[in-house]
Amino acid sequence: MVLLALALVACASSGGSRGQSQAVSGVLSAPDTTTASGAYEGSSDYRIGAQDLLEISVFGVQELNKEVRVNSNGQISLPLIGGVMAGGRTIPELESDLAGKYSNGYLQNPQVSVFVKEFTSQRITLEGAVVKPGIYPLTGRTSLLQAIALAGGVDDKIADLGGIVVMRQVGGKRQAAVFDLREVRRGVVEDPQLYGDDIIVVEQSGSKTAFRRFIESMPVLGVFAWF
Repeated sequence: MVLLALALVACASSGGSRGQSQAVSGVLSAPDTTTASGAYEGSSDYRIGAQDLLEISVFGVQELNKEVRVNSNGQISLPLIGGVMAGGRTIPELESDLAGKYSNGYLQNPQVSVFVKEFTSQRITLEGAVVKPGIYPLTGRTSLLQAIALAGGVDDKIADLGGIVVMRQVGGKRQAAVFDLREVRRGVVEDPQLYGDDIIVVEQSGSKTAFRRFIESMPVLGVFAWF
């Protein structure tokens, strides 16, 4: 937390007054660990963990399509081939392994797809003026409003609804964006999707922290800036 605060100080200092921060143009980017779809698939380096819910499909063989949850030992059970170790593997690694097992006496050139429907081994952190600060698992696509609800909502007595900061790693660098919860609730600003390892800080009203300096330096709400 201290390191993040120091980083925000540096960002705010370099940006100066509101309107001068170096913002990253375009829509919110997915972090380095996640594909744009938020599914942890294809070229993503996400590794499957216990309790993740996987959607397995074999092209042209409806009977083999199945949703399975990874057990505490990292294994899943599938028709024909039985138990398979999924924990610790990337999506492409598991797809290749399943294709190999199905081709061994069952199917010819099977095309297997794996989709992580619930990625419970991913976590987000909520800090600041929320009722229950802490680290929470992601169970499917989760937006900023949904994440704040997981933490019991904002603390109405001290929360600054215009000072919601979302931080993540993009392109090898730490980025942050500021959101006004009132505008998100009204639909004026898009309710952003969150990803594993995101940090959400709800600033306190009247605070004099590094987060406050960063919030005041941002030219546009909902746009990530390097820091």
